[in-house]
Amino acid sequence: MADREADEPSSRTRSPDGESQASEDRWSLHQKLAVRELIDTEISYLHMLRLCALDIRSRLKQLLQGDLDVLFSNIDDIIKVNSRFLQDLQGTDAREEKQVQLIGNLFLEFQEELERVYKVYCANYDQALLLVESYRREPELQREIQGIIEAVVPQAGPSGLSFLLVIPLQRITKYPLLLQKILENTLPDASAYPVLQRATSALHDVNTNINEYKRRKEVASKYTKVEQLTLRERLARINTHTLSKKTTRLSQLLKQEAGLVFRTEDKEFDDLEERFQWVSLCVTELKNNMAAYLDNLEAFLRFRPQECDLDMPGGPVGQYCNLARDFQLQAFPEFKQRLEGLVWQPLCSLAKALAGPRNLIKKRLDKLLDFERLEEKLLEVGSVTYEEEEERHTYQALNSLLVAELPRFNQLAMQWLGQILRTFMALQRDLAEQVLQRAEGSLAQLPHHHLSEPAFRKLVEDALGQNQLQSFKENFDKVLPPPTVQPLLPGAERQVQALLSRYGPGKLYQVTSNTSGAGTLDLTLLRGQIVALLQNKDTKGNSSRWLVDTGGHRGYVPAGKLELYHIVPSEEKLREQAEPHEDSRHLTPELTPALVPVPSVPAGTQVVAVYPFVARSSHEVSLQAGEPVAVLEAQDKKGNPEWSLVEVNGQRGYVPSSFLARAPGPAPWGWSLPS
Repeated sequence: MADREADEPSSRTRSPDGESQASEDRWSLHQKLAVRELIDTEISYLHMLRLCALDIRSRLKQLLQGDLDVLFSNIDDIIKVNSRFLQDLQGTDAREEKQVQLIGNLFLEFQEELERVYKVYCANYDQALLLVESYRREPELQREIQGIIEAVVPQAGPSGLSFLLVIPLQRITKYPLLLQKILENTLPDASAYPVLQRATSALHDVNTNINEYKRRKEVASKYTKVEQLTLRERLARINTHTLSKKTTRLSQLLKQEAGLVFRTEDKEFDDLEERFQWVSLCVTELKNNMAAYLDNLEAFLRFRPQECDLDMPGGPVGQYCNLARDFQLQAFPEFKQRLEGLVWQPLCSLAKALAGPRNLIKKRLDKLLDFERLEEKLLEVGSVTYEEEEERHTYQALNSLLVAELPRFNQLAMQWLGQILRTFMALQRDLAEQVLQRAEGSLAQLPHHHLSEPAFRKLVEDALGQNQLQSFKENFDKVLPPPTVQPLLPGAERQVQALLSRYGPGKLYQVTSNTSGAGTLDLTLLRGQIVALLQNKDTKGNSSRWLVDTGGHRGYVPAGKLELYHIVPSEEKLREQAEPHEDSRHLTPELTPALVPVPSVPAGTQVVAVYPFVARSSHEVSLQAGEPVAVLEAQDKKGNPEWSLVEVNGQRGYVPSSFLARAPGPAPWGWSLPS
């Protein structure tokens, strides 16, 4: 009895070292179990991915390849990354004493790769679910798909495709939980503890970044859609909510323009947007130029001089006709076909690709106005509603998406544009080489083919004679078409006069080429239009956009498309002479309503000048308002009726036909002209 009582204290009490050792053993056991769970589930997960990518995807032959790409997305990339991750994970078994620390470092090493591949899969997951839902509406197709999945993965059950597609999402979200379990069973003073902490935090960040990326993609897919709506459809979408929202945005914009509220400055985005606008402008200009080039090429192909009867059979003329016919029927049509396929169609695709980012940039401005208004409310009230908080997050997601994606898009668009230009030059070089090769045989048969270009030029000059060339040059100068820069029309003259009286001559500028307003408050102007400069920069301080006044509208124009408009002194004098005076009896447009302007005056008709005109070259002649004019030809040498060849005071030259009007004939006796 005494011996038993003596043994009881020893059985109930243990030494501190023994308890510590037991506790460490329990920690170590639970830690090993957590590590084993990580490795075993990774093996099972990778096996399931391979079944999806190899067996199931290859058997779903009844689905289109596009559907398979959406369903399985970048599952091949995930398999590659996770295969290397599993191989390194299993390699930690050989170093059991440092296995936990090696696992933490391994997750930190694979952090960026895991985020890169899984964010693509997660962003496409919702679209894959829509496809799965569409298959369920076709019972026969659904049964076929379900039968294939159950044969390969019986545990999928009735969920079928949905069960398989969600596996990668579940795995990436489970990594932080598995690491947290290992961390909970690691002693705080162990050397692996801080590494596991960093790894757990890193995997939490990976999931956060994936969710943010998915949110950005949803915003982008919502606002990049460019809908072609009719006016009726647009009006049908107007309601009190949209009117209230647009009114609020307009009010916010007006307050910013007036300087009443603060405008958010984002230098990084402004630079990206400016570069995008330049890229967009280059694409638009190139597309317009290429369209004109194709039209001119089409007109050139319709012109076939070799089919005309030149009444010069045989000799060089016959060789030329055969060569031209060969080019018209084969070389040039082939060039046109290659040009449309290799240059025009890619250029149209590039222009179409710009529509999405352009729409996003426009939406960002609207969302920025909402965001600034809500920031003001947050400062004043201290809180916003749930819907308003969602609006703030929408702007932040949209802005982050543009800042992240615009640099890469701009770079790709420039590369695309450069490749199109290089292809265009290569096609032209190929055409030149092809034409020269085909022409070599015919050229060798022409007379004087052995002469060099300077010797041939001298031969032609000697043959024609210097006097004949000089006479030809004088005649050619007389029939040269008028210059391409045409004078202002009467309506434009009055507009220029109004701008001149309001702003002065130093503020007038002329548009050098057509402009198409792409951005907010940008103007669409025609080449030659006169505007008045209001400010040589925009509200952001960008000196490449100038604020101008057209006499009716105000807006921004690229500075590179404006040049100072110089008024010729003689033109001012003529304009002053054209103004009516109280005691003047000269014929002027204001005092002679009987004058009828005509766009095309028959030759030999006596007319008067309705407006003053200043000659700008030797092919034109100056006019004064009310001056009698004799029309010699009612068109120029190209048949353009907008210009007429006239004689004024013994001088001959071209003047605009719209500046002329028939003079009224003498009134019959007893009749009076209308007052």
